[in-house]
Amino acid sequence: MCGIAGLAGGDAARHETTVGAMGVSQAHRGPDGTMHAASIDGQAVLAMNTLLIVDPLARPGPYLDRSTGLLLAFNGEIYNFRQQAAAWGIELAARESDAHFLLRAWARIGPSCLDGLDGMFALAVYDPRVRRLFLARDRLGEKPLYWRLDGGRLAFASEVTTLTGYGSAPAVLRPEMVSIETPTGVDTPFEGIQLLAPATLLTFDVSTGSLDQRTWWSLEDRLPFEGDYKSALARYSVVLAEQVPLRVPSDDFALLLSGGLDSSVLAYLMRPPVCVTVRYLGQDRLDESKIAAKIARDIGAELVVVEPDHVDFAEALPQMVSALDYPMGNASTFSEHMAYRSVSCLGLRVVVGGLGPDEFLMGYVRHALVLFGPEAVLAGGLEAYRPLAAKLVHVAGETLDPADAVARLVLRGPDPEGRIRSLVADAMSRSGGDLARALTLADLATAWRPLVMTSDKLAAAHALERRSPYLARDLVELSYRLPAEYKISDPAEGKRILRDAAKALGLPREVWGSRDKLGFASPVPAWLNGPLAGWADAQIRTALADAPSVWRPLLEGGLKPGGRFDRTRTQALMAAAWFAHQAVRAAA
Repeated sequence: MCGIAGLAGGDAARHETTVGAMGVSQAHRGPDGTMHAASIDGQAVLAMNTLLIVDPLARPGPYLDRSTGLLLAFNGEIYNFRQQAAAWGIELAARESDAHFLLRAWARIGPSCLDGLDGMFALAVYDPRVRRLFLARDRLGEKPLYWRLDGGRLAFASEVTTLTGYGSAPAVLRPEMVSIETPTGVDTPFEGIQLLAPATLLTFDVSTGSLDQRTWWSLEDRLPFEGDYKSALARYSVVLAEQVPLRVPSDDFALLLSGGLDSSVLAYLMRPPVCVTVRYLGQDRLDESKIAAKIARDIGAELVVVEPDHVDFAEALPQMVSALDYPMGNASTFSEHMAYRSVSCLGLRVVVGGLGPDEFLMGYVRHALVLFGPEAVLAGGLEAYRPLAAKLVHVAGETLDPADAVARLVLRGPDPEGRIRSLVADAMSRSGGDLARALTLADLATAWRPLVMTSDKLAAAHALERRSPYLARDLVELSYRLPAEYKISDPAEGKRILRDAAKALGLPREVWGSRDKLGFASPVPAWLNGPLAGWADAQIRTALADAPSVWRPLLEGGLKPGGRFDRTRTQALMAAAWFAHQAVRAAA
């Protein structure tokens, strides 16, 4: 986990002090050093916050290739860099890292080297030979990267608040923040600042001021898997066993172990020395700590159990909002924050989690609801999800279009202009007619962004590198290509192929036989209607006093009691805390 920032333009060198300050503003992302450097032609200045993982004695970036003048700022990890270096004939000294590999690969073959990288990254490369700045982001957006144009200059940073400090950027309410709790696409709640889309290469020509963006990888281009289930399971098991261990750090690390299928498989394949789980006293419905304890014993790991309460949430809210940059929806946000805090206190630098299988192998109940219908899902033993299933109730005899069904299931607020419905429909149209693949693409267009970004941002706030082994390129592409019935054959049991792989690995039946998904969900919505009700109302009312008119409906909605699965009050409270944080920043 590192951070990058910078500026490119005809007079960039004159703003070196500004870029240095941009780097310092996100120094928590790289406690091993924040440095900046100007290009040899003075047309770009790059800053980098360095967290040393591969080699604790390495020199912090940015990195310069003296033969070409290329300047690189890099955030992330390239897991296959030594294999690719050998394949491309790039020499690396014993203690050189993936950043050195990347710099030489770019000098040799340019942006085409992105195709060969397997990892998580956001990078900036300035090439004085063509006077161009290149920004690129990994396939699934694990590492964030924001940018803005200003007066013929392009500025970029790992954190959007770094760019708001660079120049004026008024806060704006994106309609999707009310509909699904988060901006979508490349939008941010700051005017003039965009998020670089995943798998995108941005090229900024300093000489002309022109800008170009292109997608360098596309999931939907993968051809369907051809073969029976037995061959698919064998292939999946091999890829799983090959790719997951590549993500094991050379030093000590912690695994977020919820006790569910995804993290338990990682536990057996990665053998972490420390596992961290989160449980809430009195919340048996959310407690999988007994299974987590069994897994930890089986692999000989220390299990750290974090037990936060509503007081911890109230105290942690300002820290979470500050780390996230802006409000975004995620049911496990508080649990993740507390887990990362615990890992940081242990003195570790890398934390591993299980993002991915739910989206690519039909692990969410909403997937089963669309594929099988609500009646089959409820009859399969998931009666607790009746409130979610009720969203698909429609006039008798009326056929509900799959895009309409998905939109209903992901919406958490009004969508008067049908923006989310259109977004879902567009994503699903690219699936080639396979409904399971369509659901994956719809997830990536809506719910994925807050999941992957909260993981990065909350971990970075504690100077941790977050790794997600299931997002290995080969594993993602294979999972997407599989036929729907290989992913889910029973309405109550998604992730079929991963379950069978877990069974073959010898995991306990309680893991691969579980019919419900809990993860790191928290009782925050219940707290906001219980012991924290008065406090939450006060926070929201304070924000209402000064909030712009467009934000008032969102905040006012949070003053009404919500149900067990309703995050409306949580969303309003996050927005209120964000306003308070913005006011503090403005006054500083």
